Amino acid sequence: MLEELRITGLGVIEDTTLPLTGGMNVITGETGAGKTMVVTGLGLLFGGRADAGRVRAQPGRAVVEGRLRLHGRVADAVHARIIEAGGEPDEDGSVLLSRTVTVEGRSRAHVGGRSMPVSMLGEIGEQAVAVHGQSDQLRLLRPAEQRAALDRFAGPAHEKLLDALREAYTGWRRVVDDLADRRRNARERNQEADLLRLGLDEITRVDPQPGEDDELKTEAQRLEHAEGLRTAAQIAQQCVAGGAEAAEETPDAAALLGTARRTLEAQSGTDPALGELAARLEEAATLVTDVSAELSAYLATLDADPARLQHVYERRAALRALTRKYADDVDGVIAWADRARTRLSDLDMSDDVLDELEREGQRLAVEVADLAGRVSTSRQEAAVRFADQVTVELAGLAMPHARIEVAVLPRPAGRAEPTLAVNGVEVGVTPDGGDEVELRLLAHPGAPSLPLQRGASGGELSRVMLAIEVVFAGSGGPPTLVFDEVDAGVGGQAAVEIGRRLARLARSHQVLVVTHLPQVAAFADRHLVVAKDTGGAVTTSGVRVVEDTERARELARMLAGLPDSDLGIAHAEELLAVAAKERRL
Repeated sequence: MLEELRITGLGVIEDTTLPLTGGMNVITGETGAGKTMVVTGLGLLFGGRADAGRVRAQPGRAVVEGRLRLHGRVADAVHARIIEAGGEPDEDGSVLLSRTVTVEGRSRAHVGGRSMPVSMLGEIGEQAVAVHGQSDQLRLLRPAEQRAALDRFAGPAHEKLLDALREAYTGWRRVVDDLADRRRNARERNQEADLLRLGLDEITRVDPQPGEDDELKTEAQRLEHAEGLRTAAQIAQQCVAGGAEAAEETPDAAALLGTARRTLEAQSGTDPALGELAARLEEAATLVTDVSAELSAYLATLDADPARLQHVYERRAALRALTRKYADDVDGVIAWADRARTRLSDLDMSDDVLDELEREGQRLAVEVADLAGRVSTSRQEAAVRFADQVTVELAGLAMPHARIEVAVLPRPAGRAEPTLAVNGVEVGVTPDGGDEVELRLLAHPGAPSLPLQRGASGGELSRVMLAIEVVFAGSGGPPTLVFDEVDAGVGGQAAVEIGRRLARLARSHQVLVVTHLPQVAAFADRHLVVAKDTGGAVTTSGVRVVEDTERARELARMLAGLPDSDLGIAHAEELLAVAAKERRL
């Protein structure tokens, strides 16, 4: 859940902190006091679009900070993603989030103590928070959103089937597009293939090997300076271990080391320290002997071979001819050849390849049609359950005679998308299948079944939205739910039922509600009031927690606009008592 939210410099809010709790948090206040800024701040904290026009001129930036504490699989997924991105949850498992927006429109985000892209806040928000407001109700009227809502309700098995459909559809379209492109651009493909073959033939004749250019460079240097290298190696060997050309009176390193070791060993009985040094001299003598042997082997390999040197020159010239055309070095030339061979297979215009693509496209089309049919069947089964559960919730929201229907219809053919026969019907197919989903409302018995956008008033749409969210809550979803005046246009008994449903949601989720309705606010576990201060030169707003008598006064204000009215306070206290009793049930 979101434990705390601090907002600075956003709209009318200069600096305020919202201490939140599990269960139901209600935010109330006069119109224009700044309740909307709280929801705006939440949106910013979880990756929403920044509006520089809402940033206060002083201090010139808006900052929203929050502490998020998650549990279970959501916590595991979010923490793993944060750690992967370089952030770190606190020792107690909570995560600090921050979003800053300047008056110039620049935006920064911090997660777990590290600077992050704003998109990271969005990723966390998708798993941790769901925000529902008037705009979300409008979004629910879109057919694509209604289909997505049904797919979400249908459950993991349906999602797995849908993923398989999307994967098969992507493969099918890739094959179909590839085949069409080969036929449409045959001439250009053949020209490109000819150029690639010429390059591959040239590279194949030279047959470069990985790292060969560096090896040849080293060999050329050795051949060019063979005499100098031989002289240096011979002198070094004579100094180390003597030799046939060394003067007899000239001591070598090996002999000197032997003399030193024997001299020390002779006195080691008197002082053991000299014995230890003698042992170390013996190790040095062994090392010198090894170096001498390696110098001898090195001299044996040195050969001033003019023919070999000429061959190296010619080979390096052949490799340079390739690197001038295809890459910076020999390894790059080899990589170019590998890419060219892959590209040639893509450009293949032989009848065998075209026939194989044709067969593969037909096979995948059958697979897509089969999966689309299974997805459609799954949606129809889920539609019945979804409609029944939402209808039950509507009955509890003072719409006892209303009914929701979910129509799963074949997508008409003839649009931009391809057409396939799904369950015996020609339909337009997309990665989401061949269905169109439409939520319909029967407002009362005998009323026609109408799409939501035509059959629901503002208040009815608010209750439908809440009913859907209650149904979704039973199947998981984000642990924190935010409702921004979804009770607009509702009053009376319906308002009480909305409060009761939100309180029920709060048993399994953290719920944040911005409301004008006292019937809803009465059900809160924590009541926060946004209050405007006009005493200074600049209007500001702050948030405070109200309890006991203060809470009754706020409800009285919401009921009748009279916070000091004894009758209003009595009515508010009665409302609080009813809500408290309901929450205990």
